[in-house]
Amino acid sequence: MSEETPDTPTGDDAKATKGKSHGRLAVRETLKPRELMTNTPDIVGVWKAKIITLFPEAFPGVLGESLTGKALQEGKWQLEKVHLREFGVGKHKNVDDTPAGGGAGMVIRADVLGEAIDFAMNGTPADRNEWPLVYLSPRGKRFDQAMAKRWSKARGVTMICGRFEGVDDRALFHYGIEEVSLGDFVMTGGEIAAQAMIDATVRLLPDVLGNAESIEEESHSNGLLEHPQFTRPAEWRGLPIPEVLMSGHHGKIAEWRQKMSEKITKDRRPDLWEAYVNRNGIKDRRSD
Repeated sequence: MSEETPDTPTGDDAKATKGKSHGRLAVRETLKPRELMTNTPDIVGVWKAKIITLFPEAFPGVLGESLTGKALQEGKWQLEKVHLREFGVGKHKNVDDTPAGGGAGMVIRADVLGEAIDFAMNGTPADRNEWPLVYLSPRGKRFDQAMAKRWSKARGVTMICGRFEGVDDRALFHYGIEEVSLGDFVMTGGEIAAQAMIDATVRLLPDVLGNAESIEEESHSNGLLEHPQFTRPAEWRGLPIPEVLMSGHHGKIAEWRQKMSEKITKDRRPDLWEAYVNRNGIKDRRSD
């Protein structure tokens, strides 16, 4: 059974070039009513995640829990959901069609997606560094901590959650959309990936975690995996906490943690280790 997709721009809009602005910071009229969005209250100057999805009820999901949920309630970040089906065509509001050239599955239509993008990007900055437009795709660049940092320094991000066999590539080309992957695997849709990426980004926003040191010391913050962590009791089932951590000697503790981070990274993620060595211009060594 066919699913729904949003419409692409027509007329002069269809001639838009890659990376064109789809609205300025001042809000203007759109072809769709504001009721299409289910949002948290709009707060000027606060980082916002806009989600184009067929399943708006999936949000905030886990983002509404713990520190991200508390930060959302306190207005430290905002969430805006744009329901893709509302931009569908025909009385059934279809958003997809069969792939050109044949093949299994369905493809989200460029015209439908284009309408939804125009609506979502209305009022956002033209500079994609200030407001990235992202399609969650298994063929995209792998999401990492550096990307989360980049997004956290923007004013917000718009994410397109794909379904079926993907979206019409013309929409990706027309809007200059950045494709991003959560990892080298395929999921049924982009909603779970979007939540993971938003979580990784939101926790980097000012005052969300409340402890800048915890961000600086965690995995990937400096290109290495995090060192092992321990807490009370001092001994558990015959396994003691490493003696150096009980010494109170901060210099030796820092040295031990650095060595352990290097060892774990080299053993478990040789790709990260190679990048770390090359980036820092250090001699490759195996930590004890």
